[in-house]
Amino acid sequence: MFYYEVICSSCKNKFRVYEGSLRYRLLKEGSNKIFRCEDCNHKIRMDAIKNFFRDRL
Repeated sequence: MFYYEVICSSCKNKFRVYEGSLRYRLLKEGSNKIFRCEDCNHKIRMDAIKNFFRDRL
């Protein structure tokens, strides 16, 4: 299986983007220059959800 090693824009750690994933396709197309690892992506997403519901109350 093919993969690329990419540096996370948030934590600066290396992670792998495997062939067949959405991130791999975006990397090959060159349409997205910023990539985040699964952990950072999850943290950012959860913070956005929390802030969205906090503003609603």
